[in-house]
Amino acid sequence: MSLNLPDMTQVLRETTRRGVGSHRWQRPLYVDLLPPCNHACPAGENIQAWLAHAHDGEYEKAWRALVEDNPLPSTHGRACYHPCESGCNRASLDTSVAIHAVERFLGDLAADEAWRVPVAAPSGKSVLVVGAGPGGLACAYHLARMGHRVEIRDAAEEPGGMMTCGIPAYRLPREPLRQEVARITAMPGITLTCGHRVEDVAGEMRTGGFDAVFVAVGAQEANHLDIPAMDGKKLTDAVALLGEAKKGRQPRLGRAVAVIGGGDVAMDAARTARRLGARDAVLVYRRDESHLAASPGEAREAFAEGVKIKWLSTVEQFGAAGILIEKVAMNPDGSLTPTGETERIAADSVVLAIGQHSDLSLLRGAAGVRINPDNVVQVDEVLMTGHPGVFAGGDCIGGPRTMTAAVGHGKLAARAMDAWMRGETYRHPPSHPLVTFDMLHLLDYLDAPRSQQPEVPPAQRGGFGEIVAGLDETQARYEAQRCLSCGNCFECDNCYAACPEQAITRLGPGRGYSVELDLCTGCATCFEQCPCHAIEMVPEPPGQPAPSGRHREALTPSSFKVRR
Repeated sequence: MSLNLPDMTQVLRETTRRGVGSHRWQRPLYVDLLPPCNHACPAGENIQAWLAHAHDGEYEKAWRALVEDNPLPSTHGRACYHPCESGCNRASLDTSVAIHAVERFLGDLAADEAWRVPVAAPSGKSVLVVGAGPGGLACAYHLARMGHRVEIRDAAEEPGGMMTCGIPAYRLPREPLRQEVARITAMPGITLTCGHRVEDVAGEMRTGGFDAVFVAVGAQEANHLDIPAMDGKKLTDAVALLGEAKKGRQPRLGRAVAVIGGGDVAMDAARTARRLGARDAVLVYRRDESHLAASPGEAREAFAEGVKIKWLSTVEQFGAAGILIEKVAMNPDGSLTPTGETERIAADSVVLAIGQHSDLSLLRGAAGVRINPDNVVQVDEVLMTGHPGVFAGGDCIGGPRTMTAAVGHGKLAARAMDAWMRGETYRHPPSHPLVTFDMLHLLDYLDAPRSQQPEVPPAQRGGFGEIVAGLDETQARYEAQRCLSCGNCFECDNCYAACPEQAITRLGPGRGYSVELDLCTGCATCFEQCPCHAIEMVPEPPGQPAPSGRHREALTPSSFKVRR
């Protein structure tokens, strides 16, 4: 007998709010996003990966992950301007992670422990690297790891390039630099020849039987200004001054030194002048404070040491009475207008720090190589010039002239040359989407003060002694633990604990999680509880049949940490 009972099916399930009822409209998906520290690093370091190993106290693993990209961590931990920290999401919570300090700790520990990296079997290919600065050393390092024979030729008497002659010892002590350079040049397959100036790249490529060449000559030629010098007064440049100081010489600067410029080299020149005995060191800079070219940290340290600055000023004349400077006005478009207002200040010497350029005469005979009017080599996306097999990087191709950018160029050039010598073209893998601070869910995080590297007392460091000491093991590990692991799962178990349906299963350390779709309702609780945004909610695939039986979807990340 039919009772004609009403249909109890949820007939309004398509019009009720999403997430209610038996129809799942979204599901969790594990994602790998690009951390801002990795994104900001010119050397392309996988910073989040090596911080994760340091977090666990696995320092050799951390160092090995670091030198996959950068063979000079002790050097960069001291002298890099660490743009990674400017991009760090933790700065929006309290303060950025002291990435450079942990990098220095790992580099110094590697030197103490004599860690080395393996190299591949000989490939039968050989490469000439011109220049033993950061770009050339990095390129040789990566090529040697691939099994290629590399000969580095440099005109200087010792390797290091501008790291040796352009960065003062108080910022970059020579011993840690020498140790890292020695580790690279001692690798099987690498030969270093100093005191050899390459005059003709194409000619040396032919006579040496090299399959490829990487030109990494630094910007060691100083730019000059036409400043009238009277009464027998002479001007010098910052490169020459820093080179003299590096050799232990004592150039005669007098009691008052004027440095023209406002970049990092100008700051180094002024601070060096003070260490060489100058009572006053004054920067003369043509722009205002908001347009200062030097990194904020370098400027802060220089001013703390007593360096002064004349803003919106240009030098008109230099003589026995000092320098005559004229005030200028800065227009909205950045141009400058002389005001006619002049001032004379005491100066026994003037140092020009208005930029450098590279000597590119070695490329003049290489057919197809193009040098732009601003004296930089034109290269393609893989750093090859117009001459087949001749690549270039570092200062001589323009862009940011930092040692970290040069190291990144060396790595890219090595990969591109390796592919080219195999008859292929290198293609950089696509990057993951960038994760920003607003994407994180940091409900349970408390402030954790940043570790500060202690300052070395002046009495202990001497004139050119290192200014700051490094972190100890406890501090370095603590600092690594401040990393938020932005965009990548660190297996905190928040999703596992928060799921109301118990649909998430642990797969074991380093393997992530899986979701049982028979149990998952798409409620997004796991997404909301993930602090680092390693889970995204994606629409249910159209036409997807309802799960039957035991159905799981793995959430294992494609790579534990995402690289640039």
